[in-house]
Amino acid sequence: MAKQEQYTFRQFQASYGTDDDCLRAILRRKMGDEITCPKCGVIGAKFHKISGRRAFACQDCGHHLYPCVGTPFEHSSTPLTLWFHAMYLMTATRNGVSAKELQRQLGVTYKCAWRIGHQLRLLMAARDASQNPGPLSGHVEVDETFIGGKIRRSKGTRRSNKTVVMGMVERGGSFKGQVIENNQSSQLFPVIHKNIAQGTLINTDNWKAYRNLKKMGYAHESVNHQAEEWVPGIHHTNSVESFSSHLKRAISSTHVSISKQHTDKYLGEFAYRFNNRKEPAVMFQRLLTQISLPFSSPL
Repeated sequence: MAKQEQYTFRQFQASYGTDDDCLRAILRRKMGDEITCPKCGVIGAKFHKISGRRAFACQDCGHHLYPCVGTPFEHSSTPLTLWFHAMYLMTATRNGVSAKELQRQLGVTYKCAWRIGHQLRLLMAARDASQNPGPLSGHVEVDETFIGGKIRRSKGTRRSNKTVVMGMVERGGSFKGQVIENNQSSQLFPVIHKNIAQGTLINTDNWKAYRNLKKMGYAHESVNHQAEEWVPGIHHTNSVESFSSHLKRAISSTHVSISKQHTDKYLGEFAYRFNNRKEPAVMFQRLLTQISLPFSSPL
């Protein structure tokens, strides 16, 4: 098997070594290589960098362009080189980057590093959604897993504050997932209906909540793990369980713990890397392309 092409840190530095390099890259993503001035209409107009500002001026009419408007960088005073460095780190690693590691690498405050990390996770989730807009089809594995928290027993009851994450993987294809309130059919079925095309062959474990999938119009085959049944023929849930296992190991080793409030962001980050796993060299560039699209941050 041929070795996958990588995007090295040396290549990254050569392209985005200064704030001006980063700003011009954002301008190219938003306006293209040949810019038409929005004011004077000159095709292929030359825009010169305005000193001390994140802006360019048209050579013919003086019209100003602000490439960072509508991006995560718009209201940030953090240098673009640090934002881009964080983007590189988060696309170059399999296990993600903690806020403390970003703080050490970038030389910023923990609050700034935390915000950069979450803004980029939102960007990764948005890029993944734009790359994989349609429902999963063909042969899909579905499973739910529990992240973080603890199981506590009191007065004969068993309570848990764990976060339930539902995952779906198209065999040999993309992953989709989201946080749900519990692992009952009332929560599972709406997500399946939204993300998996009717008639698809679905593999699950033998959890009782999946029993009515055939009535919903899906072909369904379950695997009984309790009876040590793992891969009966083509039916298994190994792909989606592998994703869940990697997600949990990465969270416990890199982030130690995460809150339920932000779990969807981390899930979007890991889904983006998983769905671009066959093309690691373009993962950074695809994330940079997403910057040209409208961005809304709930932070």
